[in-house]
Amino acid sequence: MEIDLDLLYTWGAVAKKYKKNEVVFDEDEVANFYYQILNGGVRMYNSNEEGKEFTQGLFYNGEGFGEPPLFIDETYPSKAITIQDSTILKLSKDKFLKIIDEYPAIQKYFLNLFANKIHSKAKTAKEIINQKPEFRIISFLNSFKRKSEYTNDKIPIPFTRQEIADFTGLRVETVIRTFSKLNARKKVEIINHKIYY
Repeated sequence: MEIDLDLLYTWGAVAKKYKKNEVVFDEDEVANFYYQILNGGVRMYNSNEEGKEFTQGLFYNGEGFGEPPLFIDETYPSKAITIQDSTILKLSKDKFLKIIDEYPAIQKYFLNLFANKIHSKAKTAKEIINQKPEFRIISFLNSFKRKSEYTNDKIPIPFTRQEIADFTGLRVETVIRTFSKLNARKKVEIINHKIYY
């Protein structure tokens, strides 16, 4: 569910255009705004001193992102960057919280959203503990397939090997080797370098 656009505009939301790879907010920046994507895509991730990245989430048309710290007066735990040219609505924190107070259906939606995020993070933590690359990759693919709109048996996976490495906490070389093994065992298909699962 997205918050109704007319409602957001009525409360003072402003649309801003971002180029691909433009930062929306940085990790540890004070959370002062609610963001909702009109079109485009955003990646939230963390990185360490060696430059290794771990993707926390991908968000697309109609989805909001970065909301949890708005409720607890915290900073953003991850960096948000556009993955394509995007237009994003931005609404001040105080007005966002007033909308939450005035519209119980929206409040209920966010309770459900946060419960799903907590559940997903717990499952991800379990998968990271399991050090077997095949298990991590298959878990990632299953998670993506559950969220996709596709009903086909095998769906195209729109991520590069590097992006899958960032999601699973593996090295890209390990991801490439593991996909070769999965392809040989017919768990995935690789056609013209594209992965189908």
